[in-house]
Amino acid sequence: MVEARYPSLKNRHVLVTGGGSGIGAAIVTAFAAQGSRVSFIDNDEKESNALLEKCPGVRFVKCDLTDLDALHGVLENLLSDLGRIDVLVNNAARDDRHNLADISPAFFDRSIAVNLRHFVFASRSVAPEMIAAAKGVILNLGSVSWHLGLADLLLYETAKAGIEGFTRALARDLGPSGIRVACIVPGKVETARQQKWYTPEAEAEIALSQCLPIFIQPDDVAALALFLASDDARCCTGHSYFVDAGWS
Repeated sequence: MVEARYPSLKNRHVLVTGGGSGIGAAIVTAFAAQGSRVSFIDNDEKESNALLEKCPGVRFVKCDLTDLDALHGVLENLLSDLGRIDVLVNNAARDDRHNLADISPAFFDRSIAVNLRHFVFASRSVAPEMIAAAKGVILNLGSVSWHLGLADLLLYETAKAGIEGFTRALARDLGPSGIRVACIVPGKVETARQQKWYTPEAEAEIALSQCLPIFIQPDDVAALALFLASDDARCCTGHSYFVDAGWS
């Protein structure tokens, strides 16, 4: 449960990609609790509909984010129905394990599309109205994985490194229009998806490698997203902010 309250987030239109489960669901729930008008995009109807039962008033749109025409259509409809998107949270990603020998051109294109490309094009779609309003926030979800050089995540880490570069460049380009862009870098977060990759012993080993030997929760990431999206963070842009308990 996120306890801080940010009056500046009330009634703001927040869009979260990949918001149906894990960290994305925690971010959706946290913004809804602040009184924001929250929409989220996801490709999993079952988990997304379960989240809607917990968060009445939140809007869910099913969309494959690798289909850029579909994504553009969804964003156009949201802008038409609900008005300017004040906060875009680019969150959706897949950390499928792989090695160099697994990478075909098709796998490469798919991995970049899932983990990086839609960040660029979702931002491109919402930016014009943010520019017209001279305000807005774009938050990109990175990963501690490439900072640590973890094994079996070559393209995922490549995309996540690119997201931090994208964040810095976009913050510079949009800053004169009053728009802030920041990157949130989670560590090992306790989500259902992450549980499939790690044994309890491996999780305990990671916790001991952190400065704080604790298990990071999705709400810990959501708490940072709330702060960075709020007016309290009005001078925070162009940088990456870690929620990794000191692992990296």
